[in-house]
Amino acid sequence: MQNFGIIFNPNYKTKKTIFNLLEKLHKSKDLQFFNFPDQKDIYPDFVKAVKKNKLDCILSFGGDGTFLRASKTSLQYNVPLMGINLGKLGFLSESSLSELEKSIDDLKNNKFSVQKRLLLKTIIRRDNKMIFSASALNDAVIYKGKEPRLIDIKFYNNKRLVVETRCDGIIISTPTGSTAYSLSAGGPILSPVMEALVVTPLNPHVLSVRPMVFAAEDKFSFRLKTNGSECVLQLDGKNNLDLMDNDEILITASKKKISFIKLSNKTFFQILRKKLHMGKR
Repeated sequence: MQNFGIIFNPNYKTKKTIFNLLEKLHKSKDLQFFNFPDQKDIYPDFVKAVKKNKLDCILSFGGDGTFLRASKTSLQYNVPLMGINLGKLGFLSESSLSELEKSIDDLKNNKFSVQKRLLLKTIIRRDNKMIFSASALNDAVIYKGKEPRLIDIKFYNNKRLVVETRCDGIIISTPTGSTAYSLSAGGPILSPVMEALVVTPLNPHVLSVRPMVFAAEDKFSFRLKTNGSECVLQLDGKNNLDLMDNDEILITASKKKISFIKLSNKTFFQILRKKLHMGKR
């Protein structure tokens, strides 16, 4: 690998340190770095405007939020993605700033593997018309919004009713997203390369509704009764659309998958122990 796209968290305070390191790698290892149109004004001159079909990999500098935004660009350019953690947790990141030079050497010397990760596809139908369609890496969340009222959700799997419940909302997550919001809401942890989806209710007003795991080929649909709440659809932690009574939310695994760079021999469970302190007393 020689050609790297760069996506950066612009709020990071010591950008100059990173730019100096990238310029050193550019000169010493004959690497080419490219920026994308929405961030073209924050980079020094040696980081050139991206060229179609030129990239080998995209490097995301930031935390998990930056990585999630970078995943959209990775899909657009059809190249694998690797995170360089500058944030607090960096659960999705494969490397850190102190490890960057070694990580670049591993990429140049083909000492890496590529993991394919599942994505969600979400479609909103209103009055029998599709009004919205988008993908997500971590999760799709149907949420009650600002009002302190529960919403009624009917959940169907392959057109068969699973449950009807009153709750704050519901999370539909990929295996990658199972360690994010779904985990905080009591959902199970899935190995990130599994072919499965998790449905986790948010504060259901009944003891018998619990998180459930489904096959990735299943097709989900949700019908809403908002009870006057300003209900919203959130994708990967971002509000995307205000929802209304009787909206139908259709969610499936996407036909597309995103490619993650995997450098180290660290297992998923080692990362859980280190970053989420699994099993620590």
